[in-house]
Amino acid sequence: MPDEPKNSLQLNCPVPFGPGDKIVMAHGGGGTVMNDLIDRVFRKGFGTQSVESRHDSAILEAAGRLAFTTDSFVVQPIFFPGGDIGSLSVFGTVNDLAMAGARPMALSCAFILEEGLPIQDLERVVSSMRRTADEAGVALVTGDTKVVDKGKGDGMFVTTAGIGEVLAPHPIGPQAIRPGDAILVSGDLGRHGVAILAVRQGLAFETEVVSDCACLWPAVKALLESGVEVHGLRDLTRGGLAATLNEFTRDSGFPLSVEESLVPVSGPVRSSCEILGLDPLYVANEGRFAIFVPGDQSDRALKVLRCIPVSSGAVRIGKVETAIPGESPRVTLHTPLGSERYLDLLSGEQLPRIC
Repeated sequence: MPDEPKNSLQLNCPVPFGPGDKIVMAHGGGGTVMNDLIDRVFRKGFGTQSVESRHDSAILEAAGRLAFTTDSFVVQPIFFPGGDIGSLSVFGTVNDLAMAGARPMALSCAFILEEGLPIQDLERVVSSMRRTADEAGVALVTGDTKVVDKGKGDGMFVTTAGIGEVLAPHPIGPQAIRPGDAILVSGDLGRHGVAILAVRQGLAFETEVVSDCACLWPAVKALLESGVEVHGLRDLTRGGLAATLNEFTRDSGFPLSVEESLVPVSGPVRSSCEILGLDPLYVANEGRFAIFVPGDQSDRALKVLRCIPVSSGAVRIGKVETAIPGESPRVTLHTPLGSERYLDLLSGEQLPRIC
């Protein structure tokens, strides 16, 4: 067989023959292949009126104060016990709105897809997002899709932005907390981070640890409707409880004290953390939040929270202390042995890629 001429021209068509079962570069090219993906996966999966309109923007009816947030999700693997990148992206954005005392109204979603991603995986994620949005009572109204070369996207990245109607009667945040406020958490900590790490590293525990991915708005809504004076809310995501408490101390100027024995951590998570050399107070959550309320209203707040499934394990773990002139406010952890230690922020990243 004669040698191929050195100057021969070889052409590869980027457009697949037929619908195909994997993402290709043409799915981000703006042509018929991309439109087929939109019809086949996104319009079929989401099916909202705004998606059906094929317009670049969604028109929303709004009155009063609005909260707006955005977040990106790069979790690996994209499927894990208790959730996936789709449910995570919806819950994560809805929960950020809830922490501002806002009723979630509408979300946008943008997908960065890696060439070679099985379309079946994309369909599974989109279906999960639709179910999660329905559960949270929020509409997915607009979005975007881009495709990157193989090896440059880690499968799939998702960015969501959300708008919600603020129902809280006063601003909620670190600036609103006061000495004597009680610190509550809505349930056991660390499940999401441990679940992600276990499946990523192929670790098999005697009891499977399932992510706590969940919508927090029902618990916040119940608190607001009960008349409890809510001073602070924060979902315990990256950095876990420790990061949240340090942020509140830094931004409020008040020291916090926490009883370590009162912080709820399940047996499987605690055992997993001991094996892996992790502190559960720093491990990420996706369905847990901290609540700051006046000390004399803490029992009523706990009663309300415990009636809602997502916060049925709510407990009081500490309080806001009075600032001491000339001293930097810190988070103090009181250990079961009767000693004290400062709960500081991590200097590095303990569990990368958990959201």
